[in-house]
Amino acid sequence: MVLPNQLTIIRIILTPVFFVLFIIDDPLYNQISLAVFVIAALTDWYDGWLARKFNYITEWGKFWDPLADKILTSAAFLGFVFLSILELWMVIIIIIRDLLITLIRAYSDYKRISFPTSYYAKWKTFIQMIFLYYLLFVYVGSRTTQLYRGNEKIFDILMNETFIYFIMLAITLITFHSGVVYLYNNRISIKKLFSSEA
Repeated sequence: MVLPNQLTIIRIILTPVFFVLFIIDDPLYNQISLAVFVIAALTDWYDGWLARKFNYITEWGKFWDPLADKILTSAAFLGFVFLSILELWMVIIIIIRDLLITLIRAYSDYKRISFPTSYYAKWKTFIQMIFLYYLLFVYVGSRTTQLYRGNEKIFDILMNETFIYFIMLAITLITFHSGVVYLYNNRISIKKLFSSEA
């Protein structure tokens, strides 16, 4: 198995490790979970770079690499639901949209039908990741005594429930809308993809 695919497997394995450490009510475990998440995210960047540079592109990698990314981000979103920081219904919409589009694109690659990623979808992913990193660093920071002590008011502002709710609401709406736009713009290709002739 080529190295990029091995890194994808590592990312999948690290996801439940991150999730368990993150939801444990212990600041040290939370700090470790943040490090695990960053390492897992770096494997995504590195395996993509390796695949492009050395042409380590396989059918297995085409399917599992984007799926591993969605599994990792979904675990982070669900972790914040578990901690009552994010709303479950918003996270469910994001997970269903992202997994649906990812699986359609993976199947289209298998069928050799082109489904290009739109700039809108790329911006959606970028915004999601920025928000996730924001929440992860601020939440873990607020539970780190050395950082929290003396900065209580700053962390209270950064973790303001109303602020987080409306930012997450905006991200949910953008994610849902981008999915609808993607499906509509590619409706002909999708019909071909699932037709008997495909």
